[in-house]
Amino acid sequence: MPNPTRAFLLGPLLKGVSRSFYLTLRVLPAGMRDPIGLAYLLARAADTIADTSLISPEQRLALLLSLRDQVNGAADDGALFQRMATEVAGRQDQSDEKVLLESLGPAIGVLKQLSESDRRAVRGIVSTLTEGMEFDLRTFPDERSGQIAALREYDELDRYTYLVAGCVGEFWTTMTYAHMPGTLKELPDTMSRRGVRFGKALQMTNVLRDCGKDLRIGRCYLPQTMLDQSGLSPQDLLLPANSMRARPLMVELLRRTLDHFREALDYTLAIPALSLRLRLACLWPILIGLETLLLLVDNDAWLDPQKVSKVRRNRVYQIIGSSLLIVPSNARVRYAVEKRIRQIEARL
Repeated sequence: MPNPTRAFLLGPLLKGVSRSFYLTLRVLPAGMRDPIGLAYLLARAADTIADTSLISPEQRLALLLSLRDQVNGAADDGALFQRMATEVAGRQDQSDEKVLLESLGPAIGVLKQLSESDRRAVRGIVSTLTEGMEFDLRTFPDERSGQIAALREYDELDRYTYLVAGCVGEFWTTMTYAHMPGTLKELPDTMSRRGVRFGKALQMTNVLRDCGKDLRIGRCYLPQTMLDQSGLSPQDLLLPANSMRARPLMVELLRRTLDHFREALDYTLAIPALSLRLRLACLWPILIGLETLLLLVDNDAWLDPQKVSKVRRNRVYQIIGSSLLIVPSNARVRYAVEKRIRQIEARL
């Protein structure tokens, strides 16, 4: 008998809070949808808690750690979910996010209904993602303080991109081997490594695209050691006029990001051409990510939060439509991705 709570959480609610990811989720093979969709919901709820600037970072951190404990099976008397509703849900402008926070109890219930292996994988990915959110809350100042802090060095940025995105590539790979055995012909370790690079590619794209906005809430993900080499401080980056001064730093990070995208391409091509749904789920974020970098590299005011390099929705739909023609062919997929990489490199 269908479970209406599960159907609502992984249907209308997931669609309401996931935006473009829901498109990716719908093309996944059936067995992968529930654990990946539930992991997304739990991580999105945690992210909403971490980003609610109307409560102190200390409060957010306490709620985040409590939620992680709940996901990992800690007993609860309902007090945590009452606190979520009182302290966080009521402060949300987006009604879907409010409903999500108010639905955490049922979501934990659905988690318990998953198979043991899927439950363990979902707990693992949510724990790692919340570690990335914890890193943000412990590293950067309160958004309302007017202060800015920068990461120290590139290795710290690389570790951060693993915690908030690279780990998703690992999880995705685990789910593929579990629910589509025999599909991936490469060794699990190889695919897991490529999956991590895939996630890092997407997160580095976000870091570069959103730099201007992040600076204004006190977060500079561009490492201090790299800023020093360019004679810049985090405060200098607040001035959009310094976009060109900071361009060499952006270019260096963008080159590393393109290397990650090359691994993402190899990951996608390791999926058999007949597994069209799984291929599309990987190809779409690659093409949209590279389109974002094309806009970024042509943006002379990339530090201006009013001029973010964001792919327009109609362009996203064009990319999705055109991908249907190329996805069955290894040669066409490789050409489409490598063509965009060459276009970006030609502008550096």
